[in-house]
Amino acid sequence: MTIRVLVADDQALFREALTTLLEVQPGIEVVGEAGNGDEAVRRSARLHPDVVLMDLRMPVLDGIAATARIRAEQPEVRVLALTTFDDDDDVFAALRAGAVGYLLKDVSSVRLVEALDAAARGESVLQPSVAAKVVARVAGLPEDAPPPEHPLSDREVEVVRLLAEGRSNREIAGTLFLAEGTVKNLVTSVLSKLEVRDRTQAAIRARDLGVL
Repeated sequence: MTIRVLVADDQALFREALTTLLEVQPGIEVVGEAGNGDEAVRRSARLHPDVVLMDLRMPVLDGIAATARIRAEQPEVRVLALTTFDDDDDVFAALRAGAVGYLLKDVSSVRLVEALDAAARGESVLQPSVAAKVVARVAGLPEDAPPPEHPLSDREVEVVRLLAEGRSNREIAGTLFLAEGTVKNLVTSVLSKLEVRDRTQAAIRARDLGVL
C-alpha cells in the first residue's frame, strides 16, 4: 500500500527537505505541502492524504487547532505531530486534539518511515521521551493502595510495557523475538482487554492498573 502524505510546516526549507526525503522512500507518496494550519486543513480536504505530518507552531492556524479540525471534519485522515518541542503542554494538547502520534524533528528517517506506516494503520506512535511524559502525567493511585488486578497475560504485559516506551510493532517484535504479525495480534488483544482504542490509552490504563 502506498501511504499518501501531506507535509505541513511553516519553514519552507525544512518542508522541502522533508518532502525530498520522503519521496525517495518506497511506499510513500507526498501528495502536497502546507505552510500553515489553515492551509493544511484545506489541502487535506482536497487531497485526501492517509497521514498529515503536522508541525505544531505555525501561523494563521496552529498545528493543534488544525489537527482538531482535520480529525473532526476528516476522521479517516491520521495526523502525526512532527515538531521541535516536547514540552508537556504541546504533547497533551496535540494528543487531545486527536493526533495519533508525536515525534520530534531529530527523529531518524528510518523511524519516521516506520511511524508513517504505523500511523496509516491507525496505530499510535510516540517518541520514547513523549511516551514517558504520558505515563508520568497519569494520576497514580495512592502509594499505600494495592494495584487492582489486570486481565493481561505475562506476554501481553511485556508488550504493553514496550508500547509505553513508544516502540513500534516491528521494534517490539525484535525485542521479544516474535513475528510482527504475532505482535499485532497481541496489541489488539491488549487494547480489547484494557477496553481502550489506541496504544497511548493502553499505556495510561496499564499505569492505572499497576502494570507499569
